[in-house]
Amino acid sequence: MARRADEEYDYLFKVVLIGDSGVGKSNLLSRFTRNEFCLESKSTIGVEGRTIKAQIWDTAGQERYRAITSAYYRGALGALLVYDVTKPTTFENISRWLKELRDHADANIVIMLIGNKTDLKHLRAVAVEDAQSFAEREGLSFIETSALEAVNVEKSFQTILGEIYRIISKKSISSGEPGPASIKQGETLVVGAQDTNAKKACCSSS
Repeated sequence: MARRADEEYDYLFKVVLIGDSGVGKSNLLSRFTRNEFCLESKSTIGVEGRTIKAQIWDTAGQERYRAITSAYYRGALGALLVYDVTKPTTFENISRWLKELRDHADANIVIMLIGNKTDLKHLRAVAVEDAQSFAEREGLSFIETSALEAVNVEKSFQTILGEIYRIISKKSISSGEPGPASIKQGETLVVGAQDTNAKKACCSSS
């Protein structure tokens, strides 16, 4: 069945948002997809002439009850690991979230560490240097954002989607490995059944 013009895309990438409750995951998602600062949906971006659609999964508060299941991570090609720069505990817990992610997700998943709420400068409790060191040590990309002020939100999503695309492009050109990495243009990623405890955002203008 043909997709409507506003739903046309070359690739569909599943990206998960993880981190402690209250760090601003849902706000980042709202900022990127439903965008108060832009009229059109930004869940679809262009990378090197290809149209990439992001299927972004948010935990919808289930992390409070440790209710996130392996289905949440299944099929994810990217993960945004979010902490609150004003709450050290949320940064300390990043190690636990990273372990859980690596236990359940694909070994080649692209991971970005995000320090959110930089607008609260007077309350900052996590140094940029500490987060950068952690990211380098673990092989993650790193960026700080403010969902409130729309700082680096779009950039963070575009960066991770672009990186996923580049990795997939290289693999499909080289050995033609099976699995998500060898998705061809026009195909859609099979991301599995949605966890009923999770909230999924896959928005497009209608």
